[in-house]
Amino acid sequence: MSPGSSPRPQRDSQRAKVYDGEQLVRGVFDRADEFGHRTVEVYGSQLTLPVERRFASVASVQSYADKVLALNWVRAQWERATVSITVRARNGAAAAHYEPENAVLAVPLHTGSTAWALRELVVLHELAHHLAPDSAKAPHGPEFCSRYVELVDGVIGPEAALLIRTTFAGCGVRFG
Repeated sequence: MSPGSSPRPQRDSQRAKVYDGEQLVRGVFDRADEFGHRTVEVYGSQLTLPVERRFASVASVQSYADKVLALNWVRAQWERATVSITVRARNGAAAAHYEPENAVLAVPLHTGSTAWALRELVVLHELAHHLAPDSAKAPHGPEFCSRYVELVDGVIGPEAALLIRTTFAGCGVRFG
């Protein structure tokens, strides 16, 4: 490694499993919204899902992200919560992403006729990347997954966190 260079990130071996698990979880929330039935059974337990916030614009995602990062418990838990992020539209892409070098959260506004990325679970996923203390760790590794579930637990609620944790575990995702 040359002087002044940052360490290379570890191999992101869990990425596909995390994305598969998230797709399943988003589907559960989508069906709960569509049919109005918020109670689901997860491994024999009845959960009443909280409502997942949806956003209408980059400005509303920015406001939400700023409020999450300003929460006292988030600031106490993660030093990087004091680092502001910028939310921008991501054109022509089907996925949201986080750009660590500039602390930018990029979200596609519409993919086809839907705004699938303008939702709380997606924004919290990207904030979990932002809060990572070490960019050399695998982007979707066990530490990321634990941070993401902790954010979901504290912001959306423990029922949503339990759904994510059990779904991820079913997909073979490890936690740190």
